[in-house]
Amino acid sequence: MPSGACCGNSASTHHTIQLTTRERIMSQTIQTNVNVSGMTCGHCVSSVSEELEALNGVEDVSVDLNPGGLSTVTITSTSELSPSEIGEAVAEAGYLVVANEA
Repeated sequence: MPSGACCGNSASTHHTIQLTTRERIMSQTIQTNVNVSGMTCGHCVSSVSEELEALNGVEDVSVDLNPGGLSTVTITSTSELSPSEIGEAVAEAGYLVVANEA
């Protein structure tokens, strides 16, 4: 886990991520949407994207950055990703995942 807070945010190095609409099959791919709080800049986006792109089957990661609010991360993959896989990848970037499965 990285040391120090991103972008000078001294409150915490851990941020909360909440899983939302889990997946949607489009053609031959699956899209998994993740809401991320605490992402404030391009470095945050790069860190999370890099870890998610390293997962097997991930073809693309796009982020709708909303500094100070919830950012939406869309993961496009060729196979289903488990919440634990996503959580571990995001934890490597210094964030925490909170699954919201009803």
